[in-house]
Amino acid sequence: MNNDRRDILLRFGIVYVIILAVAAAIVFKIIDIQYLERPIWMKLASRLTQADREAPANRGNIFAADGELLASTLPKYYLYMDMRSDALHDTIKNHKKPLFYEKVDSLAMSLSRKLGDKSKDEYKRSLISAFKRVDKRFLLYPYLVSFSDMQQIRKFPLFNLGKIKSGLCEEVYARRVRPFGDLGSRTIGDIYGDGARGGKNGIELAFDSLLKGKPGVFSRQRIAGRWENVVAVPPENGADIFTTLDVSIQDITESSLLKEMTALQANEGCAVVMEVGTGEIKAVANLGRLPDGSYAERRNEAFADQGEPGSTFKVASIMAALDDGLISENDTVDTGNGLYSFFGQVMKDHNADRGGYHKISVAQAIWYSSNVGVSKAIYNAYKNNPGAFVDKLYSMKLNQRMHFDIPGAGRPHIKHPNDKNSIWSNTSLPWMSIGYEVGMPPIYTLAFYNAIANGGKMIRPYLVRSVQRDGKVIKSFTTETINEAICKPTTLTKIKAMLEGVVTSGTGKSVASPFVKIAGKSGTAQISKGSAGYKSNGVTHQVSFCGYFPADNPRYTVICVIRQPQIGIASGGHMAGAVVKDIAELVYAKKITVTPKEIAKTNNTPKIPAVKGGNYNEVQTVLSRLAINFMGDKGNYKWIQTLSDASSVQIRPMDNRRNSVPNVVGLGAKDAVYLLENIGLRTQLVGRGKVVAQSLAAGAYPQKGQTVILSLQ
Repeated sequence: MNNDRRDILLRFGIVYVIILAVAAAIVFKIIDIQYLERPIWMKLASRLTQADREAPANRGNIFAADGELLASTLPKYYLYMDMRSDALHDTIKNHKKPLFYEKVDSLAMSLSRKLGDKSKDEYKRSLISAFKRVDKRFLLYPYLVSFSDMQQIRKFPLFNLGKIKSGLCEEVYARRVRPFGDLGSRTIGDIYGDGARGGKNGIELAFDSLLKGKPGVFSRQRIAGRWENVVAVPPENGADIFTTLDVSIQDITESSLLKEMTALQANEGCAVVMEVGTGEIKAVANLGRLPDGSYAERRNEAFADQGEPGSTFKVASIMAALDDGLISENDTVDTGNGLYSFFGQVMKDHNADRGGYHKISVAQAIWYSSNVGVSKAIYNAYKNNPGAFVDKLYSMKLNQRMHFDIPGAGRPHIKHPNDKNSIWSNTSLPWMSIGYEVGMPPIYTLAFYNAIANGGKMIRPYLVRSVQRDGKVIKSFTTETINEAICKPTTLTKIKAMLEGVVTSGTGKSVASPFVKIAGKSGTAQISKGSAGYKSNGVTHQVSFCGYFPADNPRYTVICVIRQPQIGIASGGHMAGAVVKDIAELVYAKKITVTPKEIAKTNNTPKIPAVKGGNYNEVQTVLSRLAINFMGDKGNYKWIQTLSDASSVQIRPMDNRRNSVPNVVGLGAKDAVYLLENIGLRTQLVGRGKVVAQSLAAGAYPQKGQTVILSLQ
C-alpha cells in the first residue's frame, strides 16, 4: 500500500516538474522574444508591413433637379508591372519557357491594339527589357486609362491570370467629370487637381465637407510575396448634392447669352433664371471673353459683381415714393430737353440729343427710362429727408445680405446719409434714385423683381434642394421668405402695370413676344472706373434687363447683364432684352403648358412670315423647304429684295455693282454688311432686326473707307 502511494507521488512529482520546466521554458522564450530577440522580429515585421495609410472616400455626385448627373468622380488608372513576381519566372508545366515568355507576344499585341501608342514589337522589346531587369515598377502606359479600359486590360493574355501571377499593378486616381461638359461649370464648380484639397469654387466648394466624405484607414502588408492593401477602417463616401438647376433651361440660358455676347463682342455677361413661387434657381450662366475672342465661364459674375445696377434700380426708387404716398404714377414730371442740373452736375436722358421727353408722367418716366424724370420725382419727394428714402429701401430688405450656395458672393451696398463711414453729397439722392452710387449684385436685383412677380413676397434665391447619402435625405432646403411684403398691394399693382408698359410702349419694345407676355425693366449704365471716374479711357457701358413671364401669371424671373459691348449703341432693351426674350420664348415652349384656348388666340398671325432679302440661292432654299410660294425674277443678279403678302413672297433683283451703293433696305445685318464692306465701305449698326434705313443713298458713288450707318428694326 505504501509502495503504491510512493509510486503515485513519484509520478505526480515527475509530471509536476515537467510542467514547471515547460512553463519556465515558455516564460523564458517570451522574455527572449520580447527583449533579447525584439530587434530581430521588429526588423522582420517592418519588412512585411507598412505604416497605416488613409483610405480616400469617393466624392459625392452633384445632380440637377430632374436627377440628371452634373458632376461625378470616376476612377482612372496608371498601369504598372512588377517583374519580380515569382510566377512570371516559373516554367509552365510541359513547357520549357517561363510564363512571361509564353505570353509576351500575345500581351504585346493586345496592348498595342488597345493603347495605340506603340507597335507590337516596341511593346515586346520594352516588356522583355523590363523583365530582364526584374523591374519592380515598370510603367506600361504613360497616361491614365478609364475604368472601362481597365476592365478590358485585365482580360488580356497573362493579365487574366490575376495580379499575383501576372504582376499587373494599378494606381487609382479619382477624376471629376461633368457629363454635360461646361454647362453651368462655374456654378457647379471645380475641384483641385490632386483631389485631396477638395472643392475649388461653386457648389463643389460650398458643400465640400459633405461631398468628400470621411477617409478610412488601410495598412500595407506583404502577402504571398506582394504588397496588398488591407482595409482596417472602411471610408465613408461623400454625400450627393441635388441642385435646383434644370439642364434644359441651363442650356437655353447659356446658348442665348453666348449668341448675343458674340454678336456684340462684349467683355462679360451673365444671365439667371429663377422660379417665381419657390426661389429655385433654374439656370446660371456667366461668360467672359478670352484673349482669343472665345467665351468661357471665368467667374460667377451673377453672384459676385457688386457694380452699380443702373436703370433697373429705378423701379425700387419709384416703388418707395409711391408706397410712402409722396408721388402718384400719374404725376407730371417736366424733363425739359433731357438735361437737368443738380448742384452743378448735369443729369442727362438717353434722348437729350433729340430734344428730350419734356412733360411726362411718373409711369412714363419708367417706360422710357428717363433719368431726369425719375431723379426729379424722387428728389422732390425726399429732398428734405433723404434718410427716409434710404430707410424705405431698407424696409424692403434691398440691403439685407442673403446666404447663397456659392462662395464669394457679393452683397448689396446702399449707403445712408447718417452713416459716418459713407460719403453723402447733395447729388447722392438723385443719382442713387437711378441706380448710381449703389452696389447691387445681379442676383439681388433678380430677387427684387421676383418679389414683384410673386405678389410682393421676397424670397431667397437658392441653388440646392437636398443633400442625400445612400438615397436618404440628410439635409434639405426649402423656400425662405426674406420679406412678406415689399410694398402695399395697391403700389404693387401700379408697379406691375409700369413694367408691362416698358415692354409695350417703352425701352423694352424689342422684348415684346407674340408667344409669351413679358414684363420688366431695361437698364443702361456707364461703368465706373473707381477713382478714375466714368469717362477715363472712354465711356464703357453695362446693359441689363430684368423681368418675368408670363406677365399675367408669372412662372419665371430672368435677369441678363452684359458689360462692355463693342458693337452697336449700348441699349439694355435691345441687347440684354434680346437674351431675356429668347430665354422666355424657349422656356415657355418647353416648360409651360399652353391650353387650346390660348393657342387659338395666336391663330390670327400671318401665314407667311416676314422674309428678309439676301442671296437668291439661300432665300430660295429656305422658301422651298418651307413650301412658301415666291414670285418674280432675279434677272442676272445674285442678290434679291423681298416683299411678303398673305399668300406669297415677291422677289425682285438688286443691283450691287461696285460703282454704286446698293440698296440694302430689307436685308438682314449680315448680308447688308457683306455687300457694303465688299465695295470698301465701313458699316455701323444701330438696333436689331432687318435694315430699315441706310445713311448713304442707294446709287451714290462709294468712297473707300466711308462709313454707312444702318438702322435695324
